[in-house]
Amino acid sequence: MNYYYPNPPMYYGGYYPYQQQSQEMMDEQSYIENILRLNLGKLVSVYMNFENSQWGSKIFKGKLEAAGKDHIIISDVNNNTRYLLLTIYLNYVTFDEEINYYYPYQK
Repeated sequence: MNYYYPNPPMYYGGYYPYQQQSQEMMDEQSYIENILRLNLGKLVSVYMNFENSQWGSKIFKGKLEAAGKDHIIISDVNNNTRYLLLTIYLNYVTFDEEINYYYPYQK
């Protein structure tokens, strides 16, 4: 006897696809992905460290396209390349302009 089990919806970094992330959801905790999501479209430099690999440390520069719990997506404006960067290798991010930041307990 064959049973059919429909696939559950895919889960992407704290929200389901096409579900808008409200300010209330972002207020719950101040994770790095929430701060990055507040600044989508801005130019960033992402500093990564690939320990024990041929790359060592590397800087990725581009426009911030998306951010999730375990990844950052940027697009290089010079050569139209998109990078999917795993946050496990993230050291820090710099912005070339003022950033949007909202801390839930800040009044």
